[in-house]
Amino acid sequence: RGHKAWLWWPLSINLLLTVGVSLYYVNWVDFPWLIEETIRALPDDAPAEAAEGIRGFMSPARQSLFSVLGIVVITFLIFTIQAVYLNLISKLTSGDKFGFGDWFSFSAWTSFVGVLNAIIMFGVILTADSNQLPQQDLLPLSFNSLFIQAEPGEPWFNWGNSITLINVWMLVLMAIGYNCWTKASMVKSAAITWAPWVLVFGIWAALI
Repeated sequence: RGHKAWLWWPLSINLLLTVGVSLYYVNWVDFPWLIEETIRALPDDAPAEAAEGIRGFMSPARQSLFSVLGIVVITFLIFTIQAVYLNLISKLTSGDKFGFGDWFSFSAWTSFVGVLNAIIMFGVILTADSNQLPQQDLLPLSFNSLFIQAEPGEPWFNWGNSITLINVWMLVLMAIGYNCWTKASMVKSAAITWAPWVLVFGIWAALI
């Protein structure tokens, strides 16, 4: 708090590690095998042309580019939305004087535990028996790996792989941080900081 410029440290390290492991995986994995695994994960009612489209489109260069752009854009988008939300809700509920930049920094710092996901992914790749490693196996702490165990193409597969125990840790840090910054109760802090995540994953689950 009060040191907004410091946000570039956790943000840069997190992005560099996440981008690094994604690029390493794309250039290490048996790519023709990965293409066939991607096709196998298509829904049963997918048109026949979809498989040929994937074979024609997927390449290590394209996947590397989309990985970098996706990680950077999605990270900044999530932090921006989160900062806008926390800025508005904190002013409405506690009247604090923190601005957008403060909450963007808050988002970067509380998400810094995400570096553990990247480190774990590196570890999984380095200890793999072969380079035919499914992408979901890179996330041993995901809800899918730990609890759901859905297969590619099944309804809960993407939902379960989109949230990990590291995300839970981040949400706990957000509640503690909000409590420290605004002096709101822990219950109120948890309700405010967790609400968007519960809403998104709750609606997603309901649609499934």
